[in-house]
Amino acid sequence: MNLPQISIGNKVTRFPIIQGAMGVGVSLSSLASAVANYGGIGMISGVQIGFREADFEENCDRANERALAKEIRKARELSANGILGVNLMVAMNNYKEMARVAVEEKIDLIVSGAGLPTELPSIIKGSNTKIAPIVSSGKAAAVISKLWKRRYDYLPDLVIVEGPKAGGHLGFTKEELTSRPLPSLTKIIKDVMENLKPFEEENGKRIPVVAGGGIFDSADVKEVLDLGVQGIQVGTRFVATHECDASEEFKRAYLNAKEEDIDYILSPVGMPGQAIINPFIKRIKGEKEKITKCYKCLLPCKPASTPYCISKALINSVNGDVDNGLIFIGKNGYRIKKIISVKELIDELFVF
Repeated sequence: MNLPQISIGNKVTRFPIIQGAMGVGVSLSSLASAVANYGGIGMISGVQIGFREADFEENCDRANERALAKEIRKARELSANGILGVNLMVAMNNYKEMARVAVEEKIDLIVSGAGLPTELPSIIKGSNTKIAPIVSSGKAAAVISKLWKRRYDYLPDLVIVEGPKAGGHLGFTKEELTSRPLPSLTKIIKDVMENLKPFEEENGKRIPVVAGGGIFDSADVKEVLDLGVQGIQVGTRFVATHECDASEEFKRAYLNAKEEDIDYILSPVGMPGQAIINPFIKRIKGEKEKITKCYKCLLPCKPASTPYCISKALINSVNGDVDNGLIFIGKNGYRIKKIISVKELIDELFVF
């Protein structure tokens, strides 16, 4: 089949794939530049990206902003002509400041989920940076499109649809995630495309849709491309690549995970997420972890009542302390059996 292409400004992908951004520190300049160099869109996660900066403990906001600029510059040095993006969670405490840094560094694309990025068009105004919301329903796609159009006369440059099999924080309720069968990615894609159609017709502009959440092999890729989406988003499988920025221990945790080890959890900020049920997750289900430092990373977090610090848990795991950290993973992560290169993975996904 002829592959579609994703256009970001005057740049066009060779393969219609966005590498899902994974934080803390899982997808930085190494992974993002490798994907961009091979013709996909490489994504850097902005979540607590400054965890290795010397002043992170004392001033995490400034450390994160500085580290984001560094990683974008490093990725651009490694991939001068590739398409690079940044994923910034709307729930981040310093969301606007991080978005402004990304724009100043001339990032090609900003992707935002974990809330609706209502003010994002105003932040990228006057730049060449393109923007994309992450949605899990047609209603959410319509809401953000209507708001952006009314308030800024701007429509999404593309919309990313995430299904319930994605890793990390998810845009579904606990009830939806525990229902059987799970909400269908296929149905959600159709719903989103149907809700975007009036905006496309009224404005004479196509809004590309990119779909992700549980896409594992070429059969999955072909299934969603046949629906008319412009591309796919894949996160979990990129962890098991040589170029991924996470520790080898983190990658091995993916290789060792069994199907029954992967389940939904409720993160400290009240959002459902999908993770490996490791010793850490089992432990905090029975006892609240003592929190000695609050990094003020996510707006909904209440340190006095939260069961554990999500920043500390994610930093522990990416640094290799996988038994004492949080490891987000997609539903099909247990199917990963070996670590391969980014090139091998992308080639494998697009063999039909």
